[in-house]
Amino acid sequence: MKNKPFNLFLIVLVTVVSLWSLWPTWRDYSLSKQIDSFASGEDSLKFSVSHREEIENARKKSLKLGLDLRGGMHLVMEVDQIDLFEQKAWNKDARFHAIMERVRKLSANSNAQVIDLLSAEFGKENIRLSRYFYDIRNSDREIIGKLQKESEDALTRAREIIRNRIDQYGVAEPVITTQGSRRIIIELAGISDENRVRNLLKGTAKLEFKLLREPEVLLRVLDKLNSSLTAQSVVSALPAVADTSGVLPPASAAASKSAGPLYDVLTIMQNGNVYVPAESREFVVKLFQRSDIKALIPQDSELLLAAKPDQLQDGRNYYPVFLLRKTAELTGGVITEAKASFSAEGAQPEVLMEMNSEGTAKWARITGANIGKRVAIVLDGAVYSAPVVQSKIPNGNSVINGIESVEEAKDLEIVLKAGALPAPVRIIEERTVGPSLGADYIRAGMLSLLWGFLAVSVFMLLYYHTAGIAADMALVLNILVVLSVLAGFNASLSLPGIAGIVLTMGMAVDANVLIYERIREELADGKSIVSAVAAGYDKAFSSILDSHVTTLASAYLLYTFGIGPIQGFAVTLMIGTAASLFTAIVVTKEIFNFMLSKNMLSEKSFG
Repeated sequence: MKNKPFNLFLIVLVTVVSLWSLWPTWRDYSLSKQIDSFASGEDSLKFSVSHREEIENARKKSLKLGLDLRGGMHLVMEVDQIDLFEQKAWNKDARFHAIMERVRKLSANSNAQVIDLLSAEFGKENIRLSRYFYDIRNSDREIIGKLQKESEDALTRAREIIRNRIDQYGVAEPVITTQGSRRIIIELAGISDENRVRNLLKGTAKLEFKLLREPEVLLRVLDKLNSSLTAQSVVSALPAVADTSGVLPPASAAASKSAGPLYDVLTIMQNGNVYVPAESREFVVKLFQRSDIKALIPQDSELLLAAKPDQLQDGRNYYPVFLLRKTAELTGGVITEAKASFSAEGAQPEVLMEMNSEGTAKWARITGANIGKRVAIVLDGAVYSAPVVQSKIPNGNSVINGIESVEEAKDLEIVLKAGALPAPVRIIEERTVGPSLGADYIRAGMLSLLWGFLAVSVFMLLYYHTAGIAADMALVLNILVVLSVLAGFNASLSLPGIAGIVLTMGMAVDANVLIYERIREELADGKSIVSAVAAGYDKAFSSILDSHVTTLASAYLLYTFGIGPIQGFAVTLMIGTAASLFTAIVVTKEIFNFMLSKNMLSEKSFG
């Protein structure tokens, strides 16, 4: 009995802290109900504005719901390691590209590591990796080790960059983990604009500043491509384009002399500007990426389309075509700050960028040496703008315009601040849980908790009579502790987490059953009620401790090696197991001590 004051203090402390931790959750719920109760939207808006700070604090500290309960997105993204390895290669030729293409096809249908597939394909060709990677003196094993390190670093960097983008976007409690050597698992709860998030995550954010080639060079290249396509007889493969004769200005002399499949798609203006109709954009992009077409383009140049279309005189959308120098004059690595803003006229969204000292010096040199020429700002392989350099720019500032909306400008700001991904990433799996389905899951989860609690409570009362009351009181505190710990540490409650709580209720009662059966044995041996209770707790303690420790160990292993839902289940199981050990050994014993002091227990109290 000497520990009684401390035990009582501990029980009161745990109860008070649990209620305090769950108070913001209750407050958030009551404020939401109050807002929904207003008849008019104006009244609810006034209430939200006047209680803004209280609402935000309650929401921030309340118990978070997981993806399956709140609704949101589950994404599996894969880092394109083949693209990464191609970036690291040098002296690339047709043989190298053929090998990499085979590796790409093999990796699409295999879970094997890309580096193993790459090594095997080079081995089949009897080609040393040093022919294309790193130093000629490196052995294949050394190069494989270096490429393996590059792929691991790329996966880690991609995960952190994606995390930074999501954090800046404002998603609460995102779950971002890696799986294997090239995949990233992302869970985002409460997402409303799925397409915007999808584009935000996929964008590589590879920013480059490139010089444009002269218009006459572009027309010569297009003539060459058109002749090649004519020889291949691919007219039937080109999409039909509506007749624009008599609506647009007449074509240039270079185009009027030629006819062919490419010129049936392209529109060439009098000033030499070249456009692709919006309905033909996808076809032309794939056409420009073909290896035989690339071979016809000068080695130091590349053909790209604008990121956004222009609306010409016929009212239709057309994408400008650009011929750029392949080597970038400057890359996005020099960008230190990006900020979404509006143009000087105040109507068009844009992104202002600032450069570091190295970038500022290079930008001043580039603009100073190319006055009167056009410099394209290229992001992820699309030209956002190609302004004419009017004068030398010494302060390292630049602007991305051609942006349609404020949301797009803000997303560009996010990806530029977070940095460029080391390699492209693509979404290979996507699942969306709608808010209505999440509400159904919450209802089902709460019902499972309620029925589980009622079943266990009623059983304990019917089988153990008065002693069942102590077990039920301890069970309520057990659930309270689990929820409060989740809320206090900003962890999310998921559907598997609810399953963990239900399992915890059974474990908590199981500990009480062990104690009660021991007490009944002691009473059957003729001991007094006080001695029987003391002996019951002493003799059952080792069994209870063993079962709880093994359960904790199992839950810890599930959390360590599991992902997603398994971890959610493991977390609640660990918290619930620790709480049930406390409630079974300490809480119920103090309840019995109180009942004994009030003569409320007898031999019949244990059934």
